[in-house]
Amino acid sequence: MTFATTLLGRSEHAAQLATDVRAGLTAPVKSLPSKYFYDATGSDLFDQITRLPEYYLSRAERAILLERVDEIAEITRAATLNEIGSGTSEKTRLLLRALSSAGTLRRFVPFDVDPAVLTNASAMIRGEFPGVEVQPVIGDFEKHLGLLPRDRRRLVAFLGSTIGNLTSVARREFFDAIRTTLGIEDAFLLGTDLVKPVPRLIAAYDDSAGVTAAFNKNILAVVNRELGANIDLDAFEHVAIWNSEREWVEIRLQATRKQKVRIAALGLDVVFERGEQLHTEISAKFRHEQLVRELAESGLRMTHWWTDPAEDFALSLSVAAG
Repeated sequence: MTFATTLLGRSEHAAQLATDVRAGLTAPVKSLPSKYFYDATGSDLFDQITRLPEYYLSRAERAILLERVDEIAEITRAATLNEIGSGTSEKTRLLLRALSSAGTLRRFVPFDVDPAVLTNASAMIRGEFPGVEVQPVIGDFEKHLGLLPRDRRRLVAFLGSTIGNLTSVARREFFDAIRTTLGIEDAFLLGTDLVKPVPRLIAAYDDSAGVTAAFNKNILAVVNRELGANIDLDAFEHVAIWNSEREWVEIRLQATRKQKVRIAALGLDVVFERGEQLHTEISAKFRHEQLVRELAESGLRMTHWWTDPAEDFALSLSVAAG
């Protein structure tokens, strides 16, 4: 068995969490980075979210892959598939099967911040694709993209519209990092959710079963467990709103009563006033012209653009320009 390459060890993760929590909870507008949703519980909750009737994103992306995956395999002829933010790698199996059938695939490199999910997914992939080398990498895609293994003819995949969790500045940095790591035979496959009527967008992030609310609150459970905090999760409610100016959904937790929180590992006391909001995530939505421009600004040239019939979601394929 090949063990995971660890670019983000537990001690580094703990130190970064402490730094981010201190900065976020002492800021004038409190916030926490969305990457801390994804412990084992959070990853399981997100997997449940992808199956909800309101959450169209996963179904739309899968529909595009089902229709276009053989074409993607033929265009890229990738020997290595790098998946950023791989999670359970469920949709990625479609790419793996197509590339395997095309006879080009030799290695799969799933990259994720959650070691437990990465280990389980890698084991399942090894069982399903015994002829493919599986080399999992534990890391933070905002820091470690440049350290991913490099081969000839790589397909770097970033699916699920995770790119929408980044601000425009962070997206530019991410696309810059992708451009730096791409060789002349490599390609970049990106999943993006598209702008659409607001009610559908809000429903996707505020489902009737309350799974997204539980997922959102899980970030507080992570802080409690990892930093010895005493946050009362029941004193917060889930909020999802549409920011029309920036064209993104904002996810927040709103305090339903005043609460004084002790974060023991930081020696820090934090007060949440009744009605105060803690910002936990954004989910930006895209337009074709906007994405072409953003990629080009980082030296990436979009070569293909595929959508589902309803044009809810898009997959794009890009290469290094010039």
